[in-house]
Amino acid sequence: MSDNNHYFETNRATWNTKVKEHSKSDMYNIKAFKEGKSSLMSYELKALSDVKDKSLLHLQCHFGQDTLSWSRLGAKCVGVDLSDEGIKLAQQLNKELKLDAEFVCCNVLETSKYVNNTFDIVFTSYGVIGWLPDLKPWGRMIAERLKKGGTFYMAEFHPIVWMFDYREGKSIMRYGYMQDEVIYEEYEGTYANQDAKMTSKEYGWNHGLSEVINALTEAGLHIDYLNEYDECPYNVLPDLEQTKSGMYVTKDKLYPLIFEIKATKF
Repeated sequence: MSDNNHYFETNRATWNTKVKEHSKSDMYNIKAFKEGKSSLMSYELKALSDVKDKSLLHLQCHFGQDTLSWSRLGAKCVGVDLSDEGIKLAQQLNKELKLDAEFVCCNVLETSKYVNNTFDIVFTSYGVIGWLPDLKPWGRMIAERLKKGGTFYMAEFHPIVWMFDYREGKSIMRYGYMQDEVIYEEYEGTYANQDAKMTSKEYGWNHGLSEVINALTEAGLHIDYLNEYDECPYNVLPDLEQTKSGMYVTKDKLYPLIFEIKATKF
């Protein structure tokens, strides 16, 4: 962990700034969220169709909109995130909306040091594992925090998506599908507002699907399913086209944009 502290602290500083920009962006639309709009997408709602009275741990929760959306559906939620500004805003939203979620600021890989409860569901989604250098401790932590018979669910951008560099406004294949070396990117703006007057400085890592699956199964989880989709619920990549269903696709649809995994702890 200590070898990566510089990477994590750089990412924390960037995400603290992103929180300020994202909280006033159209993409996150806090006004509509406060008025009752859910931030959850169709994939996760279908996979976790009934969360009422279940305990749910949300990993890398940003400023808590998904966590609070699950809370509105009746789950007893705890959200975890690296960004102290994100957690602060999540706590403010929780109080304003009179919900009962809890939020913890920590590196997701150290969740078990700060959260002792076990949960019926562990959930994470969209742009999360690329911030982690090694998925084996991530998988072990998920298993530690799940009750026996509990469910892990993730929806995430496909590893192929991360082979491209998007900084020049187009997709240029630059990174390895299973690249071990850290990837550093520095650019103006953020995915929720490319015109934002901020500099994003980010360290990330690419993880192939086999690494994701092996991290979970080696930790003792049974994979219920793995699905890949050539559509995406967010318009965050260059030149995506919106479909009638509201999803976004590449013009040629040559490769998947997201995947989902559902697993059970036995």
